[in-house]
Amino acid sequence: MDFEFTNDQKLLRSSIREFVDKEIKGDYARDLDQDPEKMFIDDDMWQKIKDLGIFAASVPEEYGGIGGSFIDDVIITEEFARGSCAVAMAFGATTGFGARSILFSGTEEQKRYFLPKIAEGEIKFAMAVTEPAGGTDILGSISTTARPDGDDFIVNGQKIFITEAHVADYLLALVRTDETAIKKSRSLSTFLIPVRDNPGIEIIPLKKISIKGASACEIFFSNARVPAKNMLGELNRGWYELVKTLNHERIMVACLTNGLGQAALEDMIAYAKKREAFGRPIGQYQAIQHKVADTALELELAKMITYKAAWLLQAGKPCHLEAAMAKLYSSEMAFRASTRGLDVLGGYGVTIDYDMQRYFLDSRQCTFSPISNEMSRNFIAEQFGLPKSY
Repeated sequence: MDFEFTNDQKLLRSSIREFVDKEIKGDYARDLDQDPEKMFIDDDMWQKIKDLGIFAASVPEEYGGIGGSFIDDVIITEEFARGSCAVAMAFGATTGFGARSILFSGTEEQKRYFLPKIAEGEIKFAMAVTEPAGGTDILGSISTTARPDGDDFIVNGQKIFITEAHVADYLLALVRTDETAIKKSRSLSTFLIPVRDNPGIEIIPLKKISIKGASACEIFFSNARVPAKNMLGELNRGWYELVKTLNHERIMVACLTNGLGQAALEDMIAYAKKREAFGRPIGQYQAIQHKVADTALELELAKMITYKAAWLLQAGKPCHLEAAMAKLYSSEMAFRASTRGLDVLGGYGVTIDYDMQRYFLDSRQCTFSPISNEMSRNFIAEQFGLPKSY
């Protein structure tokens, strides 16, 4: 087994870390989190990220990309999240819900149209699955419908908690296209729905206490049109296409929370070295050292399961179990890490001048999104032959 990154990947990590330390960590991340009007990164930051060339990182060369691997996206996302989870999601939503989904399931025409634009950072994507009636119960809760109308489909319904839909050019949306099907998994289809200049779509951002710079949104479809050629995969087979993207999403959430855990560890160590009590740095006390040691141990374990899941996905091997494990363990690791960080920083930890409170709130969101950790545990148990609990 070889856990070593390539020289190019090491260089990628160091260059992204340098960018994060200079452009994101600190004032930019805090302002993005604290200004209620900022629900997405500004155009200037988007341009800076574009200039890094990283939207092209894992897009194949024949479609205008660099031709790297999914591991490159893992490295980028983890490093961005170390500075700001919101910035990491701005990158990950488009590369994941856009590039990866199209690579998994797109036609050649779709790949040649969308992938070069994604590689250049010209368009943004969001994934629209969750509805007011339920999120985890995807097969049973989807009531948004799409019916054929000439060369288009007409979409009606509602989605909620859709990250960054308010800035997206396209929505990767799961809708019901056969309301009579006995098997629910054979009644859904996936579309790339254009948002701009589409009068049948209304998007309302929601105020949150976590990852504020990547707003979740409510979406209303009222006779919204989507070209039939924008169907991703086969008619009524959208669930099977989406599963590939869901594994990707869970691994990327693990990357986000690993980045948060890394930031929490670094901040608690730095504080423990400079803060003194009873005539010596608090980092000299056993109680503080144990919090640091436990966090470092859990972070290392979280990275290992995440990298394994990412390697399996990149290799085209089954990774349902590992993706669920990575999302579950990494999100809980980050929440524990930030909780310990609050203990170490004390009163400073809950002030907005320090970032630990942001790590705490952001990691808490990831314990139930995009799938609850309770449901992740159920899914993991099922992989060992236990019956479904629902």
